[in-house]
Amino acid sequence: MGTCNTLRTTETYTTENFTLIQLEEERQKLKKKELLKNMLTDGEFSIKGQCAINLMMTKLEIINTFLLMKYNRSFIQMTTGRLKSYDSVCKKMQKKELDLNFAQALEKINDLIGVRAVCSYVDDIYKVAELIEKQQDIHIIKTKDYIKEPKKSGYQSLHLILEVAMPFQNESQWIKVELQLRTAAMDYWANLDHQLRYKRGQKQAAVINEELQRCASVISELDQKMLDIRKKIDRI
Repeated sequence: MGTCNTLRTTETYTTENFTLIQLEEERQKLKKKELLKNMLTDGEFSIKGQCAINLMMTKLEIINTFLLMKYNRSFIQMTTGRLKSYDSVCKKMQKKELDLNFAQALEKINDLIGVRAVCSYVDDIYKVAELIEKQQDIHIIKTKDYIKEPKKSGYQSLHLILEVAMPFQNESQWIKVELQLRTAAMDYWANLDHQLRYKRGQKQAAVINEELQRCASVISELDQKMLDIRKKIDRI
């Protein structure tokens, strides 16, 4: 009888101990998340990030003005910039199985700071990228060409992972920025694809995804056709 009581006491102690460990682990996770959120939204990062966005958008405006003067037409139709939201950062880090801390986010997440430029034609995208590469205060770390090699979903865009030199307190600091270059048709498609990703639970999602994949092929053909027509006009 005493042995049974001892076993039950041991089991109870083990269960309680395990529960305490779980609670402590959850507390540490919440603490890390809160710290990450503060670093992303309330600290120096958000200020520097917005400055990097402003700098990149200014550079794109200057590049567009240069190309306008040279070719008598605008290459860039629109530019936008954003700091990745805390929720999006957490989801991406969890998907990559990364520890939720700010240092890991800076090192492993390339699009914490993002700028997008919508160009008129496919060859305009590569011309803008070429001029970006020539900037002395910008380093291209990595190029992801989803135009020549689209994602399985059909997604098309040229991604440039950059380091931008930002002057702070009498010294230059290199800030990582992702620049996305795409046509208006690619951007239109990507916006719909983004909306679909938040509706994965819907029964129609798989069907819509197939429709989007077919549309991606049509967009690719349309962009190429429009480019061919523009070149014919240029030759007149």
